[in-house]
Amino acid sequence: MTHQVSGSVLAPLAGRYARWLSMEADQVRADREEAADDIRAMQLIVRIERDRVPSWHGALAAAATAAAAICLDERAEPGGEWFDDVRDYCLGHIRKVTRRARAGHWTAAADLPGIEVDSTEGAPWSQVRALVPGRVVELDKRISRLQVGGTDIAPDTADLVEPARRGALHVWLPPEPVMTLGKAMAQTGHAGMIAAALLAGTDLPALQRWYDRGLPVQVERATAQVWAELEQSVRSDESAWADEGLLAVRDAGFTEVPPGTITVLARVAR
Repeated sequence: MTHQVSGSVLAPLAGRYARWLSMEADQVRADREEAADDIRAMQLIVRIERDRVPSWHGALAAAATAAAAICLDERAEPGGEWFDDVRDYCLGHIRKVTRRARAGHWTAAADLPGIEVDSTEGAPWSQVRALVPGRVVELDKRISRLQVGGTDIAPDTADLVEPARRGALHVWLPPEPVMTLGKAMAQTGHAGMIAAALLAGTDLPALQRWYDRGLPVQVERATAQVWAELEQSVRSDESAWADEGLLAVRDAGFTEVPPGTITVLARVAR
């Protein structure tokens, strides 16, 4: 029987979205401050073997799918074993940390609660695992030992990019700044969660359809013109989500980009 999603655990994120999108850069900087013991994060583990690296497009899409899947899983519903951890995470900043793993370290990560999304046949090849979020100070040693750096992988050539998938969340990365794969995965992970949160609050049937299709995501780097048009729409039109299913991810600016930078734009297929 198909799991009937509610997305109720995402309600705090949906409630914060409009205010967060309208903040000035200095407000973003002030808002991000948290006591060290209170910081929670979702760990995204990307498999990078010595003889095989993941597809840039595939890894970004997998990060968005996996992050949304954690929050829509039966175990994240009220009363489920993941609910408290995911709820507490959604009440604060939805930080994500991307780490790389290979061989035995990749296998060890599979022992921790989470969801793996992989495309191991054909192209684009990728394997990404999202772990149930928790306090950073309590991070399991099997994960804390994994490298955060070393994820600077070039985008695939055009003939390796996966064709558009029916009902997919369409995600655009900006032409500038060019983020490392790890940073971009965190941003597309945010987009997957925000899309699920907004759909849970406004269009539950559309959320269910997306879930039943496997939470597909299509990623591309936008041209300067396309990015400018989409960004203008989401910044100036309060109905961008209601009318167009268009959403944005703004970064807190801890790494690679200034606070308040829009790092991802996405459109939900309804």
